[in-house]
Amino acid sequence: MAGNSFGKLFKLTTFGESHGPAIGGVIDGCPAGLQLDFEAIQEELNRRKPGQSAIVTQRKEPDTVEFYSGIFEGQTTGTPIGFVIHNSNQKSKDYSHIKDAYRPSHADYTYDEKYGVRDYRGGGRSSARETASRVVAGAIAKQMLQDIKITAYVDSVGKISLEKPHYEVDFSLIETNPVRCPDKAKAEEMEAYIKQIRSEGDTVGGTVRCVISHVPKGLGEPVFDKLHAELGKAMLSINAVKGFEYGSGFEGTKMKGSEHNDLFNEDGSTKSNLSGGIQGGISNGMDIYFNVAFKPVATIMQNQETIDKEGKLVEMQGKGRHDPCVVPRAVPIVEAMAALTIADFLLQNKSSKL
Repeated sequence: MAGNSFGKLFKLTTFGESHGPAIGGVIDGCPAGLQLDFEAIQEELNRRKPGQSAIVTQRKEPDTVEFYSGIFEGQTTGTPIGFVIHNSNQKSKDYSHIKDAYRPSHADYTYDEKYGVRDYRGGGRSSARETASRVVAGAIAKQMLQDIKITAYVDSVGKISLEKPHYEVDFSLIETNPVRCPDKAKAEEMEAYIKQIRSEGDTVGGTVRCVISHVPKGLGEPVFDKLHAELGKAMLSINAVKGFEYGSGFEGTKMKGSEHNDLFNEDGSTKSNLSGGIQGGISNGMDIYFNVAFKPVATIMQNQETIDKEGKLVEMQGKGRHDPCVVPRAVPIVEAMAALTIADFLLQNKSSKL
């Protein structure tokens, strides 16, 4: 299986399966001399881990990261950083009913077709549990980014939308509710809706908005390695993501050029920011902002018709512990992938010594 690594200079390779002994990763290219805040790394994992509230999967995992290399006396050494997160609360028997059947809209069928074998326990390698390793690497990348600030929050759940631009949002409210929506009334409405959806044995999707502030000018390469193209790749690599748009996005198609153009101030900043902080694939110093769309979780607690390995129609129902809505736990994952992307481009712009 290829495709387990992300990045060019700041590179992450992840390994492990949802119901294996552990998951983990190797970070290659992290500059030497970075003093790490291990509590901050663990806090990022705590934001992603299962069982943190009544509206997410109730799988109980401590998600404690253990580092095995690349760090000495709390500082990065410049050598590969190896780490693991042990799995401790697997319930593989919950998946015995899909050993020979394919869950609709999961990776079961495509994995079997491509490799001829699959780990059906929790989805194996295709499980969103793999994203915990991304969060560890992203937490380290955040500490490397220093003054650059990356903030994500839930912008919508189903048809319930925040309907505020990011510059009118109070980021301090994001972590005050389990939905991670920075608006008390909307958060309560979203939470109630997710609980209703769960009681129906169903799932719902939503969107996460991310804002990257204090980005230096000049990140990104022309043509094939544009900054927004790499951010799009990073976000679309996350489980359940179905869409990515930055700046004005699809709404920009409804505007005229005279409305959409970001006019300059004398200092090179722009009066508006419909470009989303990126022009010609290169950062211009303004805030970078984008939306990430997540589909409803594919496993639902309702009877569905599917096929088995023999191609016969069978009926199945989802079992196990699953998120009725993935977006609250996706917030730190989006931030992590954004941090990895920005860190990689920073290293491409300067030497590898901090």
